[in-house]
Amino acid sequence: MKLLLHDAAPTDTASLGKALAACLDVGDLVFVYGPLGAGKTTLVREAAAALGVEDPVTSPSFTLAQSYHGRITVNHLDLYRLERLDADDLAEFETYLYGDGITFVEWPELLEGQARPTVTIRLEHAGPDRRKIEVEGEITARLEAMLGDPGPGHRH
Repeated sequence: MKLLLHDAAPTDTASLGKALAACLDVGDLVFVYGPLGAGKTTLVREAAAALGVEDPVTSPSFTLAQSYHGRITVNHLDLYRLERLDADDLAEFETYLYGDGITFVEWPELLEGQARPTVTIRLEHAGPDRRKIEVEGEITARLEAMLGDPGPGHRH
């Protein structure tokens, strides 16, 4: 099942992050795809805040992984700088992928086939300050109900 948001503004990305947080549970894994500047970290930041994280959430591009503590632990991985994942790298990420928290992975291509996401989110540029967002996973019907009806032509 898929949820599509066309012509989404940055505020829609933030709203999606907040609603997504309400649909996730410990052990969930969220793959977040999209080019630079598409709003991946904004989505994670808003979800983390809705899960009670008070620390600033930034893209962990140089550290690769960061954990934040709120009502639920939020793990945030950014694999942008990696060209490949070997067995040692994968073992290092297991704590984040299969731990007692919710894990968001930006640039998850290297984990495809290695880990199974609960939710997959794809963000694309759709013009200046506009995005196309696709959400796929079992939670999409609940997520769509939480987001409400944004008007004609916005969702399909």
